[in-house]
Amino acid sequence: MSSSQKPSARSNLQLRVISGIVLIVGALTLTWAGGIWYRLLCVAIGAAVLYEWISMTLPNGSQPVHRVLLSVLLGAVLVLLLVGAPATVLLPVLAGSLVLGVIHAVVSKAGFWPVAGLAYSALVAVSLALLRGVDHAGLVVTLFLFAVVWCTDIFAYFVGRAIGGPKLAPSISPGKTWSGAVGGTISAVIAGILVAHFAGMTWELGALALLVVGLSVISQIGDLFESKLKRLCSVKDSSQMIPGHGGVMDRVDGLATAAMALYIIGICFATIENPAAAFF
Repeated sequence: MSSSQKPSARSNLQLRVISGIVLIVGALTLTWAGGIWYRLLCVAIGAAVLYEWISMTLPNGSQPVHRVLLSVLLGAVLVLLLVGAPATVLLPVLAGSLVLGVIHAVVSKAGFWPVAGLAYSALVAVSLALLRGVDHAGLVVTLFLFAVVWCTDIFAYFVGRAIGGPKLAPSISPGKTWSGAVGGTISAVIAGILVAHFAGMTWELGALALLVVGLSVISQIGDLFESKLKRLCSVKDSSQMIPGHGGVMDRVDGLATAAMALYIIGICFATIENPAAAFF
């Protein structure tokens, strides 16, 4: 690397760190506030994800009717989410929106990927919102999720850069290494267990460690999935919304898959309305 490149790399890292801190503080503040403030965050994430997904999979203004339809269908889900509709209303509307999206995709020959974006964006918004819910258990479980995913992401980046070694998935994301993946998972286990212990989550240590490892791995799979999608669409970032990070999808890819997985686990042991109760 030349001397002219090094300052640029340091500057980009500084911008990445500053933006990351702002995002974390903002997310934690809205999560702590709960209610409509947190639901606004979920709505913003869902809307931004669909916008970026469609921009990548339907470039140059193609299929304008399909674009509008997918936006309207997601909008219906997000409006219900924003006003605090229960899961018994949200999930059927989400399912109906997906059915209409698939039918129109077949009729308009718009392809699979755009309507997959409707499913992805709606599920991440709904999963995050229903996990948080309105009580203390939801707050704790959401903070637990953040700790696991953020530690996985942060330490995978820095451990991978420090140690290097064999690539995790060179054809999908050349920068990711096995050392980073393992380092991220180990840090996630430590952070997740600490949060769970001090917040009063009642799962036994072994089960909790397995849960964290699973969520960490799933979050990394979500990261690789988004990288694969960007390669298929021949783009570097999902957008340029976030300085130093790219788009919203670039920041919530791991969180999206981990949130969906944690919600599914929650409803297996509790209810669709209060999945966080499964961990207490």
